[in-house]
Amino acid sequence: MPYTDIVPQDEASVYASLVQLRSRLSEIRKDSKYSNNREILNTYQSVLDSINQLKELREIEGHSSDAPPNKVDSLIDEIFQLLSLFFVSFGLSDTAPATYASLTTVQRLLEHLNESGVYTQQDLEPIKSRLDEISEIIDSAQDEEDNTTTNEEIKLLKNKLTKAYDEYNLMAKKISDLPPEIQSLMDKLLSVKYQLLDLMSNNNGKSNGSSKSHQERNVERLSKELANLQSKCEKAIENESSDTSASEAVLKGILDDCHDYLRNLQIGQDKIDPHLRHTYEKLVKLHSILSDLLITRRWTLRTVDLFNYQRELNDVDQLRVRGSFGNSEYKGQSILLYLLRSCYAIIYKLLESSESVSEALRPLHNQLSTVHRCLLDLKRSGGITSMRELYPYQMKLTSIDNEAVDGIFMVDGEIPPGQATLTALLSECFDILHELKVDYYDKHASNDSENSKTANVIGTKALQESNYDYNNVEEEYNEGEDNLASYAASYNSDCPTDAE
Repeated sequence: MPYTDIVPQDEASVYASLVQLRSRLSEIRKDSKYSNNREILNTYQSVLDSINQLKELREIEGHSSDAPPNKVDSLIDEIFQLLSLFFVSFGLSDTAPATYASLTTVQRLLEHLNESGVYTQQDLEPIKSRLDEISEIIDSAQDEEDNTTTNEEIKLLKNKLTKAYDEYNLMAKKISDLPPEIQSLMDKLLSVKYQLLDLMSNNNGKSNGSSKSHQERNVERLSKELANLQSKCEKAIENESSDTSASEAVLKGILDDCHDYLRNLQIGQDKIDPHLRHTYEKLVKLHSILSDLLITRRWTLRTVDLFNYQRELNDVDQLRVRGSFGNSEYKGQSILLYLLRSCYAIIYKLLESSESVSEALRPLHNQLSTVHRCLLDLKRSGGITSMRELYPYQMKLTSIDNEAVDGIFMVDGEIPPGQATLTALLSECFDILHELKVDYYDKHASNDSENSKTANVIGTKALQESNYDYNNVEEEYNEGEDNLASYAASYNSDCPTDAE
C-alpha cells in the first residue's frame, strides 16, 4: 500500500523526534570506521519508544488499522531499514531487527515475480527457505526473556512476514498444479527469455563491429533454441491428458514474449523509448554497480551502503503507473522491469551473503580467510617442501594473534560482535599450520632414516677397505684454512631461525 504525503497534526511531535533520529543515523552512516554498536542500540530503543507513543496517540484518536499509511509510517519504515542494515553490519544478522531489510527485499521480489506472472518452483524455493529462517529468528527473539526486541517490533515483523507468506502461497498454488514436464519447459523458456532480455539491455546503446557480431551469434543460437522449445511445448500440450488451458496459457505467454524480443533484436529496432531513456540509464548504472559488488563485496561493501541503492530502486519503482513506466505504449517496458527486478535480486543476494562478523573486524576476517584458503591449498597439493614456505603465513597469523588483548579483538575501545567467528578461524589456521609442519617432519624423518641405512652400509665397507689411520691427526690445525668450517659458520650467521 503506497504512503500518503501527510503528517497529522497530533503526530507532528513524534514525526519531529523521528526526523532527528533519522538525521543522526545518516551522519553515522557516512563514517566508514564507525563501530559504536551501543549508540545504535540506544537509537533503536528511542525509535521503539516513539512507535509506542505513536500507538497511544492513534488509540486516543480512534485511528483505523485499515487507514492508508502516512508520512510518519513511511519515515518509520525508512528508519527500520537503516537500523536493520546497521545490525547486519555489526555482525548481528541473526537477530530480529536485522531481518527487517531482508524481509522487505523478499517481499518486493515476490511482488515483482507475481506481477510478471512467469516464474518457476526454482525461483520460489530459495525465497521460501529465507522466509522460514526469518520466522525462526523472530520466534526465538520472542521466546527470549532478555532481548532488545519489543512486542511492538515483533508484531511489525510478524505482520510483514505474514504478508510475504501469503504472497508466496498464492504464487506457489498457481504453479503447483502444472505437470512436471510443463514446469521443466517453463524453466528452459525462462532461461531463453532472460538471455534475450540481457542482450537487449546490454546492447541498447551504440555497438562496435565485434560486439554486433557477438550479438548476432547469440541471437541465432537463441532463435534455434526457441524453435526447438516451441516444438516440444506443442507436443507436451498435445500429450497432456488433463485440461491443458492453464499449461497452454503459461507456455504461450512466455513464447510470445520471447518471439517479440527476438524479433526486435533481429531487425535492430530501437528498444527503449526516448521518454524512458533517463530511467533506463539509471537502472543500467545501478545494475552494473550492484553486479560488481557481488564480486568485490568482501573488500569494498559496507552493508549500510545498500540503503542508498534500496532507496534509488524504490524511487524508480514509484515511477510506475499501473505497472508501467509512464505511458504503457512506451517501448522498453520489459527491459526496464527486467533490470529493476535484477537489481532487487542482487541486493537480496548481498544481504544474504553477509557474515556474522562486525564490519570493524571485517579486515582481519578477510585476511584470515585468505590465509586459511592458502593453507588449505598447500595441504591439498601434498604439503610443503621447505619450512620457508610457511614463514609468511606464520608471521601473518602471529601478527593477527598479537592484536588480540586477552583473547579479545578491540576496536576503538569497543568489543565488536564476531569475536567467536574470528577466534575460531584463527585457531583453525594455526591447526592447519601445525599439521603441515608435522607432515613435513614426518616425511623428512622417514627419508633420513632410509638415507642413514644406506650410509652405514657404505661406511662399513669403506672402513674395511681403507688403510687410513683415523688416530693420526695433525697437531697443527688451522681453522681459517678449513673452507667447510668457514662456510658452515657463515651460513649459520646468515640464516634466520625457523619460526616456531
